[in-house]
Amino acid sequence: MPPPPLKSLKPEKIKLKESFASLKYIPRFFHKIWEVNQWLFLANILGRLLAALLPIAMLWVGKMIIDEAILQINAETKDLQQLWLYVGLEFGMAILSDLLTRLSSLTDGLLGDQYANVSSIELIQKTSELNLAQLEDSEFYDKLERARQQTTRRVGLMSNVLNQGQDVIVIISLISGLAFFEPWLLVLLVISILPTFVNELKFSGTSYSLARSWTPERRELDYLRYAGASDVTAKEVKLFGLAGYISDRFKVLSDRYYEANKKLSLQRAAWGSFFNIIGTSAYYGAYILILLRTVAGILSIGDLTFLSGSFKGLRNRLQGFFVRFTQITESALYLQDYFEFLDLENQEEVQSGNAQLPEKPQIGFEFKNVGFKYPNTNKWVVRNIHFTLKAGEKLAFVGENGAGKTTLIKLLLRFYDPDEGEILLDGINIKNFNRSAYQQYFGVIFQDFVKFELTVKENIAVGKIEDIENKERLAEAAQKSLAEQVIAELPAGLEHQLGRRFKKGVDLSGGQWQKIALARAYMKDAEVLILDEPTSALDARAEYEAFQRFIGLTQGKTAVIISHRFSTVRMADRILVLKDGKVAEIGTHEELMENPQLYAELFELQAAGYQ
Repeated sequence: MPPPPLKSLKPEKIKLKESFASLKYIPRFFHKIWEVNQWLFLANILGRLLAALLPIAMLWVGKMIIDEAILQINAETKDLQQLWLYVGLEFGMAILSDLLTRLSSLTDGLLGDQYANVSSIELIQKTSELNLAQLEDSEFYDKLERARQQTTRRVGLMSNVLNQGQDVIVIISLISGLAFFEPWLLVLLVISILPTFVNELKFSGTSYSLARSWTPERRELDYLRYAGASDVTAKEVKLFGLAGYISDRFKVLSDRYYEANKKLSLQRAAWGSFFNIIGTSAYYGAYILILLRTVAGILSIGDLTFLSGSFKGLRNRLQGFFVRFTQITESALYLQDYFEFLDLENQEEVQSGNAQLPEKPQIGFEFKNVGFKYPNTNKWVVRNIHFTLKAGEKLAFVGENGAGKTTLIKLLLRFYDPDEGEILLDGINIKNFNRSAYQQYFGVIFQDFVKFELTVKENIAVGKIEDIENKERLAEAAQKSLAEQVIAELPAGLEHQLGRRFKKGVDLSGGQWQKIALARAYMKDAEVLILDEPTSALDARAEYEAFQRFIGLTQGKTAVIISHRFSTVRMADRILVLKDGKVAEIGTHEELMENPQLYAELFELQAAGYQ
């Protein structure tokens, strides 16, 4: 595998218009937060409103303390009652300010955690709703990755937006104070914060644009971390000495991303320093003006304290306001990715009808001149496919790798729709059935079935998860698949954890896992069963016995079987032979052997291997 192609270090610039447009998703974001926990949200808002009024109040009380102290210094008779009242008032406001800040942090964290959980669930559910063509598209995965990132940014975005609203109140109150005493300070204020505003505009969206343009590479980095440090890949990595190759590949790619990010960071730091010098100069110009007017006797010492504190606080708040605004627009771009992902439509779902599904097939399935090519390709995987799967029949698919066996299964399950022809169930086009309801009609075990690192009970109950607490059904499914032998060897039985990811988890052999997977098919007890190489990890005798048991236990049910072992295939009622995406032969084992074509040739080749 060659190293990744060299990537340009300069990301595509996000336009300001695009950044600002993403802000339209903020109200939708807060509406969802409101739905998560209304009382926490109200407590957060109320606390911030009170906290926003405290800075100007504390500065004013501080001014009164200083003026009162100077008054008492020059007074012949000391009366400190008013002074202690001001001090006590400021002390109380300081305590209140701290409590309100902690309340905001607490509610921010709780709301953020709750919404992160809710949004993660939304992401999982939305992914399950999309069709297989979308799930197998790399661009879709880039969008999914950016949406997934947004689920980890909840607290930051929410806090920034709420802080922004809180600071608006503080800024208005501080500006009012400055305007009351020295309106000219507002001019210097604009000059002091304008450089920050220009700097933030200049770099608005740059971090997001870098992250977006590097989404495929960052996904590759994540995969390389997994491939280089995982119990699943450890044997091959050690055996083939891949650690050096994987780490070198990771280093090349990560160094490129580091260089791109470093270049952006250096530019931002350099321009930030330059603009900060201009802003700081304007700030000290205002400070000198206040000092001169105080020395001239126009302002009191208390006024000096109030104005200098107000100006400094206002400048810091405004700078923070603009910096935070940039952070909000960048987060809003991720938020846009998240909501756009949630708004994706499943085109196949739109085409689904509401025809009544039969309780069980009466006639069966018919493929009529079916042709299909995967999205964004021009190659026909299967074409001119015509055959019937009769109700109650066991039909085996046979063919060399790439002949189209699994593709026919995907079409039958409506993971994809044919580009040509149609598939009928009891004479009705399967597009006329609700897609989700139609897919629940099947019990399916694929060759690459998922080994869920959950308990044995959960792994079996995957077949019909709503019956997870039905012990009789679980036991029956395990008994039919011979998984009960596996369960008996585990200390915690059905409750035992599978997989090495968690404490006390055990990993099963390939054959043991396949018995667990077969139990899922029996658990569902569907009217139509599909077994796509589900017993490939079993030895020849075990597979033969498993299929013989399967045939006996599913009398009257319709089934499709894919297997490369012809001793197993011959148990089917009929055998469909595929070659180059077309039906080459169909018939019983005896009929196909009497007419020596591809099936007979493959059967003889395999039989010779056992002699």
